Amino acid sequence: MTRRDAFLLVAAVLCVSASAPLIAACAAPALAIAMYRCLFGAALTGTWMLASRSAVTVPAGWARTALPGLALAAHFAAWIPSLRFTSVALSTAMISTQPVWSALIARITGRLVWAGVAISVAGVLVLTGFGGHLDGRNLFGMALALLGAMLAAVYVAFGERVRAVTDIGSYTTVVYGAAAAVLLAVCLLFRIPLSGYTARDWWLIAAITVVAQIGGHSAMNAVVHRVSATVVSTAILFEAPGATILAALFLGQSVGLSLVLGLAVMLVGLVLVVRGMRPRANAVESGV
Repeated sequence: MTRRDAFLLVAAVLCVSASAPLIAACAAPALAIAMYRCLFGAALTGTWMLASRSAVTVPAGWARTALPGLALAAHFAAWIPSLRFTSVALSTAMISTQPVWSALIARITGRLVWAGVAISVAGVLVLTGFGGHLDGRNLFGMALALLGAMLAAVYVAFGERVRAVTDIGSYTTVVYGAAAAVLLAVCLLFRIPLSGYTARDWWLIAAITVVAQIGGHSAMNAVVHRVSATVVSTAILFEAPGATILAALFLGQSVGLSLVLGLAVMLVGLVLVVRGMRPRANAVESGV
């Protein structure tokens, strides 16, 4: 791995880590944030394609290329609202279980994977204090984030083969655009306000798009073609502690001992799962 790729990977992890705290700080409706994040992301990647005089190509076909976008929309529709019910730390901890669901979808078995799953479950139990100190609101938020992790795994599964034959610019433009279209339809169906936000909220939505969507996920998609996907998958796991630290510093969210210990145990388990998934190491992208 070159110094440039190492720098890009570290920067991408930091950008992804900022996603949950930025969303938590934004007062706009959760589904509207999800829609604008994907819409502006598609606009930026599409503009980059035009500026570089590159045409959007879809070797796998429009429908198959757009399919991961439907899963991405569902992922955001579950995960982003979770931040309205529970803390950044607990939400990102649940979303970090994506490798477990990816392993199950791929039917990957082995002692290392199952040992990692068992350790991760133990970490979640420590994280929640075995459910004793969390109210129903927090548990509902964690359940939404866990659903978001499952849907992120579906997104990765749908996108895995498409990404193998599609350039990064075309893939992100089509997928983000499809996700934005689905989320826009949901917002209109449920009459979710798409305007009337404060200037602060618009700046936060812009930051979520540029920092998390472009600086985080698009950068990771680019790096994975040159760096071992196992390394990238392991690096993504540092999103949860990174987001927890940022939320504590800038949002004043508390970090208890059970949270720190649970997160540490869970990360150990997830690293084992990722290591056990080496044959399928190109399924690395997180949806957050």
